[in-house]
Amino acid sequence: MTYVDGFVLVVKKKNISKYKKMAQDGGKLWKKHGALEYLECVGDDMNPSNMGPVKLLTFPKMTKTKSDETVIFSFITYESRKHRDEVNKRVMTDPVMNDPKNKNMKMPFDMKKMAYGGFNAIVNL
Repeated sequence: MTYVDGFVLVVKKKNISKYKKMAQDGGKLWKKHGALEYLECVGDDMNPSNMGPVKLLTFPKMTKTKSDETVIFSFITYESRKHRDEVNKRVMTDPVMNDPKNKNMKMPFDMKKMAYGGFNAIVNL
């Protein structure tokens, strides 16, 4: 069954274009090495009111997003956890990832407000 790496992170709104460029490059690299799907999504409806009376924790509240920031939700899909590990190993040893010009690259997002995890898909329609 499908395996998913999921990410939630915070980006300053002024850095969205920089983040998008980095994500496009990253997506190409992960797909080159076997990832099945690579999606990066920028927050749009961050305080949904269509969930009825249910009180939910929103991404901005969870991540303590400031007014000049937004939330990015992204995921990469793989055949399995083993496949994920193989793809990530190839990505991390790719010359692009080890280019000296990228060594001290400043990230266009707040690393302290990033969450990551690997997930087994239990429903895949």
